[in-house]
Amino acid sequence: MLDINKIRSEKEAVKKALLKRIAAQDLDLDGIIALDDERRKLLQEVEIFKAERNKYSKTKPNAEIIAKMKTIGEKIKKLNDKIRVVENDLKEKLSALPNLPSEEVKPGGKENNQMLKIFGKKPNFKFKPKDHIELATALDVIDYQRGAKISGSGFWVYRGNGAILEWALLNYFIDFHRKNDYTFLLPPFMLTEQSAFTSGHLPKFRDDLYWTKDGLCLNATSEMMIGNYHRDEILDESDLPLKYFAYSACFRREAGSYRKEERGMVRGHQFNKIEMFHFSKPEQSWQSFAELLKNAEKLVSGLGLYFQTVQLAAADASVAMAKTIDVEVWLPSMATYKEVSSVSNALDYQARRGNIRFKNKKTGKNEFVHTLNASGLATSRLVPAILEQFQQKDGSVKIPKVLQKFCGFKKIEPKKIA
Repeated sequence: MLDINKIRSEKEAVKKALLKRIAAQDLDLDGIIALDDERRKLLQEVEIFKAERNKYSKTKPNAEIIAKMKTIGEKIKKLNDKIRVVENDLKEKLSALPNLPSEEVKPGGKENNQMLKIFGKKPNFKFKPKDHIELATALDVIDYQRGAKISGSGFWVYRGNGAILEWALLNYFIDFHRKNDYTFLLPPFMLTEQSAFTSGHLPKFRDDLYWTKDGLCLNATSEMMIGNYHRDEILDESDLPLKYFAYSACFRREAGSYRKEERGMVRGHQFNKIEMFHFSKPEQSWQSFAELLKNAEKLVSGLGLYFQTVQLAAADASVAMAKTIDVEVWLPSMATYKEVSSVSNALDYQARRGNIRFKNKKTGKNEFVHTLNASGLATSRLVPAILEQFQQKDGSVKIPKVLQKFCGFKKIEPKKIA
């Protein structure tokens, strides 16, 4: 959520930044300021009546004074009712605003994304390569048909060496983050509406989430849970930055987002992910961002995959984030890159929603922390990338060296036909 005081004092700068990611007709800062003006006016009126009531309370009561105090009390109650309505309206309108993109972030959508850097060597096959669906089926590592039978389209079953490979990836990530002294969390996979609001998924993305009849939603990313871990707390400045990582299965409706080329495991309703998360002081914020990006790059580089990093344009990034850099692996069969980590800085946007602060020792004031997150990593596109980039002429797939100690094998062989 944006700071109303910033909107009031820097209206034109805020408007210019927001127009990078939303259309002019969807932006009404004057209406928001008018609501805040009304709120302030009502609060002043309440204070005037309270002062008058306080004055009468210091005099000897009689029938006239008691009657006046009763009338004042009724006026204060009516004003407070009006204030609640105005504040709810103001909160709703502020909640609908996205975060301010950083100055260096380009306006617009995907067409303005900037490729930053390419890592590794592009695979060059001396045979006709297969796509990950052919490979997964031939190697008997993913069962798409039974996954769809159990849960519908967009689900799959990891099987045999495929399940071991998936778990090896997660172990590789966990081992990496533990060595970097990040604190490991295993949070619940279901969240309240307040938690989804804090993360920025509500109100805009309600339909993208799975909801239970009890009003809880299944998490779309571990960021949602970790971001609420210190909600409504005042953190010790000396503890910052706090660095966490968490495992979760993630669940997304992905309504209407499927394209023909995104079959198999490239886009699904459920996938596994390890998430990194920082709670930082404002002045530590971009240092934390650089660390998270470096970690994500190291993890993919460690797998020996060919990949790139891309800075997202304002409208292509999550509404809660001021800046996002995606780490994208190359999928040869599609001749394109797919995201396996989004490294993002929300600044104080999520902290304001979740009331997460720290006490500044110099000023003695409570200030909002900055929150940052990065996948470290998501697996559902890494398995296809490993299958496709490391496939061999005989149909086998080599296992990245860093995973071999977790897998117990160096290669996955095709099924032998009797």
